[in-house]
Amino acid sequence: MYQKNELSKPIEGTQETVLMPDDTLIHSISSGSGKTTVLLAHGYGFNNMEWNIIVERLNELNYRSIVFDQRGHGKSTIGKDGVSSSAMASDYKHLIEHFQLENCILVGHSMGGFLSMKFLLDYPEMQHQQVKSAVLMATFAGDVNKNNAQNRLQIPMIKSGLLQRLVQWKPIGTAFAKSLVGIEKDPEVLRVITETFLQQDHSKLIPILQALVDESYYDRLKNIRIPCSVVIGDKDATTPPFHTDNIVKGIPNSTRIDVKGKGHCLNFEAVEEIIKAIQGMDA
Repeated sequence: MYQKNELSKPIEGTQETVLMPDDTLIHSISSGSGKTTVLLAHGYGFNNMEWNIIVERLNELNYRSIVFDQRGHGKSTIGKDGVSSSAMASDYKHLIEHFQLENCILVGHSMGGFLSMKFLLDYPEMQHQQVKSAVLMATFAGDVNKNNAQNRLQIPMIKSGLLQRLVQWKPIGTAFAKSLVGIEKDPEVLRVITETFLQQDHSKLIPILQALVDESYYDRLKNIRIPCSVVIGDKDATTPPFHTDNIVKGIPNSTRIDVKGKGHCLNFEAVEEIIKAIQGMDA
């Protein structure tokens, strides 16, 4: 169990605003000084703070970490290219170039995992030399509404603004947060999920929400040639394990890690499992 406000601790490090070619401003924080850099991409409706506990552990283990707010989230803006999957995946490319990363490990959660796969497919030349491996957690390669009543209900409600209004009522907010976690309903995790979700301007993020539904990259996953670890909680109702099945089937050099009793927010629920997955990709 986390202590009260433990998940609101700011990530210590060097803050930098990185300018994208379309004038999007991406807020980033780099910390640690290890030989291997871990680039961490958060999920929809969150911001870089979802990684604070993970980064703290990576620093202890002598890794360098770079976190950032996806465009339209947190302190990052939206430039001329909007919030399409292509535009957001290109941010990964430009961040890697800006920080001159070599042999880094890319970690993507939920939407961040979807965009990580999109990035690796759109920019295959960055596989191996710039990005040596990836950890894809609680994620999917598109078609997020498939066999999923929760997403079919929640995504239209987010697009209409109804869910944001309802989540402000504590009983509904708590129920929403509980839908994103597994067996253990840690009050601190539930608090930070609802608070962070309400901090985002979802009206500007509708195109990427629609992309998660309309786009699918499963048939192209064979073109991801770097080692990947695919981590899933067996209680994940947002990205059920069949997505993981299909990702592992599609990516040639991939391994699957199942985390019992955990849900969608593995960044909070399964910190040590994620750390072990990162270490396993650091070969």
